[in-house]
Amino acid sequence: MTPLLRVERMTKTFDALVANREVSFQVNQGDLFGIIGPNGAGKTTLFNCIAGRYAPTSGRIFFDNRDVTSLSAHQMARLGLARTFQVYAASGDLTVLENVMVGCFLRTRSRFKARQRASEILEEFGLADLADTLLVEVPVAYQKLVTAATAVATRPKLLLLDEVAAGLNPTEVEQIMAMIRHINQNRGITVILIEHVMTLVMNLCHRIMVLDSGEKIAEGPPEEVAALPAVIKAYLGERYVQTQLGGQ
Repeated sequence: MTPLLRVERMTKTFDALVANREVSFQVNQGDLFGIIGPNGAGKTTLFNCIAGRYAPTSGRIFFDNRDVTSLSAHQMARLGLARTFQVYAASGDLTVLENVMVGCFLRTRSRFKARQRASEILEEFGLADLADTLLVEVPVAYQKLVTAATAVATRPKLLLLDEVAAGLNPTEVEQIMAMIRHINQNRGITVILIEHVMTLVMNLCHRIMVLDSGEKIAEGPPEEVAALPAVIKAYLGERYVQTQLGGQ
């Protein structure tokens, strides 16, 4: 199977700082792939390079069987890559519906079609009752759902989610998990997520990759990777293994 995304020995430096070093991995169509690691491990920088926000210092990135290493963010969006951001600043003068319409405008210039499409997506995501509410006035968990809905409105083949469950309580995390499953299974969108909420990672992801100090230190099924000594030392800690993995 030809992978939807392939990253080959990608390095990104900022002057003397090496944010990513020789990172290689691939994601197949339909995968739900997780990236974990401590703060400062280079996870968001990796997303920024894949999405075209940063140009890699070296290495290659292939998306949908095309070399996209030098493409910009708007070019990547046109090809079918959408992403959310770890820090999201909700616009004070747009409603929930209008925010999702912004995503629709990538594929249409018609305001009528964008509104119709956005309304359908809000209904699908269980957000229709909030359509006319200013986004800044809805709870943070729903803002995150709206952000994901806006990304889905661009009709992506690949969706990058950056810490979408950060700061949420267990009930809200369950809502986010249900949304991601729906996007992946019902819409057939390949998903790569960066996440610190391990409950979400372990229950959703088919495979995970671990970054530490900009380098890949492990990749594989979540249960196997989480039990590796290098991953425990770098990120999870012995307490997680004892409480969540039963001391494996």
